[in-house]
This record gives sequence, structure tokens and C-alpha cells, in this order.
Amino acid sequence: MHWRAPAGNSADDGCCAVRYKAAPVGVLGKEMDFEQLVQSRRSVRGFKKKQVPRAVIAEIVEVAKRAPSSMNTQPWHIHALTGEPLDEVRRRNMEEMIAGARPKRDIVSHGEYQGVHRERQVDIAKKLFGAMGIARDDKPMRQDWVLRGFRQFDAPVSLVLTYDRVLDPGAVCHFDLGALCYGIVLAAWDRGLGSVINGQGIMRSDIVREVAGIPEDQVIMTCVAMGYPDDSFPANGVRSDRKPHDDFVRYVGFAE
Repeated sequence: MHWRAPAGNSADDGCCAVRYKAAPVGVLGKEMDFEQLVQSRRSVRGFKKKQVPRAVIAEIVEVAKRAPSSMNTQPWHIHALTGEPLDEVRRRNMEEMIAGARPKRDIVSHGEYQGVHRERQVDIAKKLFGAMGIARDDKPMRQDWVLRGFRQFDAPVSLVLTYDRVLDPGAVCHFDLGALCYGIVLAAWDRGLGSVINGQGIMRSDIVREVAGIPEDQVIMTCVAMGYPDDSFPANGVRSDRKPHDDFVRYVGFAE
């Protein structure tokens, strides 16, 4: 993991042991077993103006790195940004996108969602806009919401996830980074931190690479905006739906 602290500030190593415990206390403020942890987790898009200690990030990574990877290749890198470097990424990313610059991501985009995938995208957007009181015809507020995404929702920490470029084309290592990413958001939730996986925050991967000093031999895949949830932020109460079990699971060869 690569830690980018604010200019002029020092940060200790913060390396810590994994916490093994039967009942973690998470964002909900009560003891949770694993299933409760998974079922209660939700994306957080509003954060307190409170810094996250480096040691806490190190704990999260220590847990998340146990994610499985193809042939144990562990192709991932994490660049943890906070303070002035993150603010610069935010500002420049937002300025470029407002100015009409085209996205410049390292990975190939699928383009706009269509069909059922578009329907699910619209469904969660309606819930978020409803919670925030954003009307369908309120273009300024809708634009403000988009800009929040470009700013990584003003989170105090951004974890930029990359993989070794030598592994491109990267379908397998994309899968590996997905496992790591899920481990990150669960370990964060366990420790009272909210997060949202935020591709908008790295729409200009060239800017992220320059500011964070990410080597050219790594591909920037996505980022995780993270911080302490602001319970007064309406969108934080939104919970996305999941498809019915029978819509995507088939059982073959089972007696029942």
C-alpha cells in the first residue's frame, strides 16, 4: 500500500495486527456477526469532516488483503490519498469534467448501460434523488450531485486500486481487485467507516497518476471514497435493492 499524506505532515507506519473477534462493532453501533455485517452494509456518500487515522486504514488493508486471487498472484496495489494530494485530485478532476474534457481512464469502459442494467441504474438514482429532494427537472441540483461524484463525495480518504499492467488484458485480475475491494468496504464498515466505490473520482486517471505518483507499470482501475458517515446526510439512508434469488441462481443436479 502506498500512503500519500498531506504535504508537510508526517505519518507513522501505523502497521497493526488483524483483529480477530466474533462480534465486531460496526457503523450501526452494535455487535454484528458476519451475516449482519454483509446485510447492513450500504454505500455512503456523505461524510463527517473528520480525518481517518493511517493506522485504521492499515487495519482495513490487513484484513482485505486476505481476499482470494487467481493462483495467489495478488496483482493489486493500493494508493491511499488524503489531505492536500486528495484535494488536488478532486479539484482538477472536477475542473476537467466541467470544462467538457473527455474521461481518460486506464480501463476500457462498457459505455452507457442499456436494458435491465440501465433500469437498475435509474432505480438507485431515483432513490438517491428522492432522499436528497432533487426533482427530475431541477438541473442545477442534478448537476451538483454529479459534481459530488467527481469530488469523490468530499470523503477524507480515497483508496486508489491498481494492478500490474503486465497482466493486461486484465479480466482475471479485474476479478481479483473486485474481491479485494469488497474486503475493503466490509472491513471499513466493521470499523465504523462508510465507503462508496467511485469510478467518477478517477475519470481523469492521468491526473490521479500524476498527483499520487502512481507508476506507469500499474493500471488504475477504480477508487474507494471512505470516511466516517454523516448520519444527517439523507442519501446515506438509501439502500439499494437486490434481484430475487431465482432471477440469477440455477441449481443443477440437486435433489430439491
